[in-house]
Amino acid sequence: MSGSRKPRSGSATADVVVVGAGFAGLSAAERLVSTGRSVLVVEGRDRVGGRSLSGEVAGVRVDLGATWVSPRHTAVRDLARRVGCTTTGQFDQGGNVLWAAGKRRTYTGTIPTVSPAALVDMARMQRAVEKLVATIDVDAAWESPGAARLDAVSFGEWLDRKNALPGTRALMTIVSKVQWGCTPGDVSLLHALRYIRSAGGLAHMLDVEGGQQQDRFVETTQEIARRVAERLGDRVRLDTPVHRITQDEEGVSVRTASGEIRAAYAIVTAAPAHRAAIAFDPALPEQAEGLTRTWRMGVLSKAFVAYEKPFWRTDGYSGEALTDTGTVFITFDVSPAPGGPGVLMAFCDPRVFDGFSPEARRDRVVRQLADLYGPQARTPIDYLDHCWGAEPFAPGGPNPAVAPYATVSFGKALSEPHGRVHWAGSETAGEWAGSMNGAVLTGQRTAERVLTLLSGDVREGALR
Repeated sequence: MSGSRKPRSGSATADVVVVGAGFAGLSAAERLVSTGRSVLVVEGRDRVGGRSLSGEVAGVRVDLGATWVSPRHTAVRDLARRVGCTTTGQFDQGGNVLWAAGKRRTYTGTIPTVSPAALVDMARMQRAVEKLVATIDVDAAWESPGAARLDAVSFGEWLDRKNALPGTRALMTIVSKVQWGCTPGDVSLLHALRYIRSAGGLAHMLDVEGGQQQDRFVETTQEIARRVAERLGDRVRLDTPVHRITQDEEGVSVRTASGEIRAAYAIVTAAPAHRAAIAFDPALPEQAEGLTRTWRMGVLSKAFVAYEKPFWRTDGYSGEALTDTGTVFITFDVSPAPGGPGVLMAFCDPRVFDGFSPEARRDRVVRQLADLYGPQARTPIDYLDHCWGAEPFAPGGPNPAVAPYATVSFGKALSEPHGRVHWAGSETAGEWAGSMNGAVLTGQRTAERVLTLLSGDVREGALR
C-alpha cells in the first residue's frame, strides 16, 4: 500500500508520538515535522486513513467511508490541494425518489414534499431544532444553557414530545442513521444538537448544493491520507497497535507489540470508545474513563452497485433516494461520467444487512434499487460493500452514538489532556465535529499546543 510502513521491533525515541494515522494524526504529524520536530506515527490498522477507505467497483474508485466536503471545509480542502487531490461536484440533477409507507413518489429539493401537511410539519420541526441548536456552545455543549435537560432525553423522545408526523420522523431517522449510525431513540438530544451546530445547522448538514454533500474527491478521501503519509515516509508505522502509555515528569513511553517508543509527549487520535483499548499509567481520571465506556461508536454500512450506464439520469432522476423501510435507506449517484459506468452508492442499515452473507447482502440491495429505479436496476455489472461494524480493529462509525446523560457527564474529557497525553480527532472538534475537516483542524491545533509545550521544555532544560 502506498505510504505504508511495516512495524519495527525494538525501542525508538521522538519528540512526539502520534497514535492513529487518520486525518487528525497525519495532520498533527505534518505540522510537527514542518517545524523540525521528530515524530513517529503508530497505527494499529494495516493502512492509513482511519474512517476513510477506498474501494473499487467496475473499475471506479469509491469511498467506502468518509466521502463529501462542503465549500466551508477549508482545512481538508487545503490539505487535499497540497497533495494534488481534486474535487468533483455531487450529481444532483433531476428528480429524487421517495419510498414511504409502501408507496413510491418523486420530489425535488432536499426535503420530500409528499403533502402540504407533511411540508408544514417538517418546517415546524426544522424551526424547533434550529432554535435549540442556536443555544448550544459548540466547543462545550455540556455547558450550554439547559444542557442537563437536553441530555436527559433522546432525540427520538423529543420528536415524540413534539408530535412529529410519521414523515418527519422518518426523515429524522435517516439523518440519525447517516450522522451517528443509530436511530433517534439511541442518541441524546444534546449530542444530536451539538453535531448539528458543529455542521453549520440542519440545512447545511442535509444540502448538496452549498452544503456538506456538495463535493467528492476524485481520487477518494483515503488517497489524501496516503499522500500525506508518503510525505512523512518512515515516520509512519502501520500494524502497530498501542497497548500501554506510561508517563512521568520527563516524558511518555508508548508500548506496542513491536517495542517501546519514548517521547516528550503523545497525541492520541483514537475515538473515545477506542481509547479503552490502551492502558494508561497513571490511569485516566474517572471522567475520562467514563467517556470511553459511554461514547460508543455508531454503526453504518455502505454498498455500491455498478451498471453499464447511469440509466436513471436518462429517466430524469438524480440518483438520490430516501426510503423508510428495508436495507437501503438513502442512495446517491457517484458515477464518474455520464457515459458510464453508472454507480449508485447506498447507505445500509447494519441491523438488516451485516449479518447476511455477501451474496444475500447484494441481493437485498439490488432488489431494493429495482423498487426505486425500475427493472434496469436488476442487472448490475459489479457490486461492492463494506460493514464498518465488522472491522477487526477500531470498528464502528461514522461518529459516536452517545446516549442520554453521557454528554453532560463525560463530554469535558474529550479534549482535556491527561498529563503529557493530548487528544485529537474529529470527536474533539467544536466546529465541524464529525467531519474530515474537524479531524484536520484538531490535529493541527493539538500539534500547536504540543509545540508550545516543547518550547517550554527546552527553555526549562527538561529532558525530551
